[in-house]
Amino acid sequence: MNVISLEEAEARQAAGPLPLYPHRPQSKAYPVDALGAVLARGAGAIARKVGVPDALAAQAVLSSAALAAQAHADVQLPFGQCRPLSLYHITVAGSGDRKSSADNEALWPFRKRERALREAYESALEDWGAANAAWHAKRKRLEADRQVEDLKGALLDLGAEPAKPLLPMLIFSDATLEGILKAWPLAPASLGLFASEGGTFSGGAGMNAENRLKTSAGLSELWDNRPSKRLRSGDGVMIHERRRLSLHLMMQPDVAREFFGDGVLRDQGLLSRVLIAAPDSIAGTRLYRDPTPEDEAAIHAYGARILSILEAPWPLAEGTRNELEPRALTMDPGAKASWIAFFNSVEEGSARGEIYEDIRDFASKAAEHAARIAGVLTIVEDLNAPGIGKVNMDAAITLMDWYLQETLRLTTGAKADTRLMRANDLLKWMRDRGSPVVGFREILQSGPGHCRTKAAADELVAVLVDHQWIAEEGGRARRFRLSSPSR
Repeated sequence: MNVISLEEAEARQAAGPLPLYPHRPQSKAYPVDALGAVLARGAGAIARKVGVPDALAAQAVLSSAALAAQAHADVQLPFGQCRPLSLYHITVAGSGDRKSSADNEALWPFRKRERALREAYESALEDWGAANAAWHAKRKRLEADRQVEDLKGALLDLGAEPAKPLLPMLIFSDATLEGILKAWPLAPASLGLFASEGGTFSGGAGMNAENRLKTSAGLSELWDNRPSKRLRSGDGVMIHERRRLSLHLMMQPDVAREFFGDGVLRDQGLLSRVLIAAPDSIAGTRLYRDPTPEDEAAIHAYGARILSILEAPWPLAEGTRNELEPRALTMDPGAKASWIAFFNSVEEGSARGEIYEDIRDFASKAAEHAARIAGVLTIVEDLNAPGIGKVNMDAAITLMDWYLQETLRLTTGAKADTRLMRANDLLKWMRDRGSPVVGFREILQSGPGHCRTKAAADELVAVLVDHQWIAEEGGRARRFRLSSPSR
């Protein structure tokens, strides 16, 4: 516990308990213009129409663009390896910050494309039902016909069972990774996990204590474009390769704080693959305004461009219907020079004592993130582009500079928050007991799980005492009294 002067103690007492959560610096303005003309105008129009921060709207359109682009191309890094254009986004916004409304505006081209796919699916499913019934009837006759001398040859001539049409969906909003993998043999090769209430994912079965490591490892595999191999009793062997997944989860602040404070997710590497934005709320300033024709036109132009990419034929591996074979976007000399300079700058900033030391895991992938974003911007600009130019690479680096600063801002606060969050849990538990006094032994026996050792309880009790939320009473048995039970 810190030693303070009598004057400071009296001043603290007069001011009341100190907040457990320190003030976090404001987020910097999102560089919307770096998204390129179509995406920037779309994001700006959505932000004005819905009444959300620019960063929230930008996350919505960039993640949508990645989902549309990822089927068509990969990006080739200067050292030769190719990476998908898939992006993982998490946006942190509180209840009432209109995150669902922004997502709704950004995803309209996907809803339109899925409606068209459903119409085609219903017709194809009817045809498949008839063909499948005929195939099974013919196979049954062949197997029962004793006059067939070469049954093997006859069955080979019959051919494979007709393939069921692919499911008409591009986006899952409530799914586990295991569920997506099980569905993938009958789903399109390019999918998105987009949830306006990300807590349903982070707090669901796929991310519980038992499955968290498995799910995070699987998501990392997909981001890295490594083949996903599963062996399950009942399901048998499932091997998924040449698939793409983009992700955008919108989370409440408390859910996000727990998610990003999870050591398992950080150690496994999932958090380094996520582009996070937690813009300051603008609630209180969003006075009603009619959507302008200019904003509606910008949202339509954005959506029309995304829809045209979705409707373009996907490059599929020969002999397959849902395995991708995207072309590689190479960097021109100017783009390569910019990328290498960015790579070196971030690497130097990751050394001990340098700016990115505390987010070294995320910084180590910053250059790859930038390359992926540059690829997405390129495909949005020109679906048939042969490579990435300097303009789009520089724009992607501008965006990644923002994500580095945002991650640094949030991570620095989260490091301090971990201990304070646990102290807050203890304070809440003490209040919920209904008694203003609690003994130290009771904390050890019945308190929150992270207070069940003497060292941990001592540390958290010291935080609460130091912040003047509780005061220690005299006597042999240690007892603590809530100093402000109403707060």
